[in-house]
Amino acid sequence: MTLLQGGPRSRAGNPIRFRSPLRGPWLTSVFGAVLLAALPLVVITGLLDYVAYGPGQSIPGDVGWLHLPFFDWPTRPSWLFRLTQGLHVGLGLVVVPVVAAKLWSVIPKLFTWPPVRTPAQLLERASLLLLVGSILFEIVTGLLNIQYDYVFGFSFYTGHYLGAWVFVAAFVTHVSLKLPTMVRSLRSRSLRAELRTPLADTRPEEPDGEIGLVPTAPAAPTMSRRGALALVGGGALFVAALTAGETVGGPLRPLALLLPRSRNPGGADAGANEFPVNRTAAAATIHSAATGPSWRLDLRGGRVAQRLDREMLLSGNGPLPLHTARLPIACVEGWSTVQTWTGVRLRDLATLAGVPNPASAFVDSLDPGPFGRATLSAGQVLDPESLLALRVNGADLSADHGFPARVIVPALPGVHCTKWVRSIDFRAV
Repeated sequence: MTLLQGGPRSRAGNPIRFRSPLRGPWLTSVFGAVLLAALPLVVITGLLDYVAYGPGQSIPGDVGWLHLPFFDWPTRPSWLFRLTQGLHVGLGLVVVPVVAAKLWSVIPKLFTWPPVRTPAQLLERASLLLLVGSILFEIVTGLLNIQYDYVFGFSFYTGHYLGAWVFVAAFVTHVSLKLPTMVRSLRSRSLRAELRTPLADTRPEEPDGEIGLVPTAPAAPTMSRRGALALVGGGALFVAALTAGETVGGPLRPLALLLPRSRNPGGADAGANEFPVNRTAAAATIHSAATGPSWRLDLRGGRVAQRLDREMLLSGNGPLPLHTARLPIACVEGWSTVQTWTGVRLRDLATLAGVPNPASAFVDSLDPGPFGRATLSAGQVLDPESLLALRVNGADLSADHGFPARVIVPALPGVHCTKWVRSIDFRAV
């Protein structure tokens, strides 16, 4: 798109060349309307994911008055977390081309001098600075997090969460200030007419006065507005095609080029265990000696602790019948998958431990890392499809997928579906 002379001037007073005849309040408002519809959904699903981790487990934990009210995250529908996390990551990636187009459309405003003439302009410029800075921070940190393992010099979770609140404050302020202008601009032209206008008939928008986006000396157009909209829309659809496989799976899974973990075939194992894995046994420093024949599951909570080996759990006899459930597992990095799990119900284990109606359960694993333990609510323990899984798709769990036993709970974030479980403490209060 050609640059356009006129309008903004540099600090030295020289004209800055922004000559594209496509720039103007209408095109900027179209991109803004798309973001106004999409970005709140990205924010809401992200905050719901924070709540899904549960009290005492959400990261960051100490956020002062930014702390959200927690509630027992439901286990039904079983695909709830898969939906919220998939929308948060997937839609967040899809809007990147629209964000880039919106920034391109308003770039002349960055070079306006003097930058502030009135207190209202000061508020607008400050909100815009925070808005642009926070959304770029969220995009960059989000992209790096789904691509690589913890490459930051700070906590991704803390930075991303606090950055989200900065964005929310700036977004609400900016929308409050600019919504009337956006509505007027959208009414100034017909979208249907613009989509029928070819390059040869493309003309600059009418002079926009103090808004300052329309060039005073436009160059000849090199692209029509419908072409610009098609370019941005096509970019968004292209990103969608490269990310949809992370959630829907199937033949689209190999196309998930932006989310490499979703294409991980399950570490070194194949067959029934050939589905994504985030943290491998090697990465968690799980040694085969600890998961071999000597492994035992400790059940606590009642008067007498119980200790079970894997053979006893797999026998399906007595108070611990085996149960099979087809359930999704979803990760914070954006990938999810649905598999068939076989194991012992957590509620049956609670009954055996002497706590048939637990208020919660603390799961501990062989993983020494921060995600090697989790607290489950009463509803999560008592759901009829909440399992201590021993097998998947008819085969033993692989080492990378949590052998000898892992937790699978409907709608629970994958990080709390603890692998390599060694003990469960059922708590009555």
